[in-house]
Amino acid sequence: MDAAFDLDELYTASYRRLVVQLFALCGDMADAEDAVQEAFVVALRKRRRVAAATNPEAWVRTVAVNRLRSGWRRASMVRRHQPRVPGPQAAVEVGPEHVAIVTALAQLDPDQREVVVLHHLADLGTAQIAAELGLPEGTVKSRLARGRARLADLLDEREEPRHA
Repeated sequence: MDAAFDLDELYTASYRRLVVQLFALCGDMADAEDAVQEAFVVALRKRRRVAAATNPEAWVRTVAVNRLRSGWRRASMVRRHQPRVPGPQAAVEVGPEHVAIVTALAQLDPDQREVVVLHHLADLGTAQIAAELGLPEGTVKSRLARGRARLADLLDEREEPRHA
């Protein structure tokens, strides 16, 4: 295919057709749509390969079908091993304080959020976090300090003003 390859045109021309084809394969519209969407995400990342393909739509379809097959393998593995997993536990109750903390955590930088959660919720020390994430311990400590400071600010903003 030449340099004038347009992924947007491919998407417009083939999205519906691909979804219908994958729906016929899997019998689940949401799975079919997800597989086609993910295939187009891969196509964005690998635009040159798609452009060089003899049939770009077939290339995208192959990626989408492989995504479905991967999902089937995962589901098969879960079905095979699930009987050995203990049954459900009582529902986890989430109070307003927990919701406020999770909302504040969502506003942290992902790297900071990860170390704050591992330290405070998984009860890991900085050395354990560093080993688990493959980071220097100093990096973990600085992310933890910045994350805590930002979290404190976010949670203070949520408190109602006190009246004198």
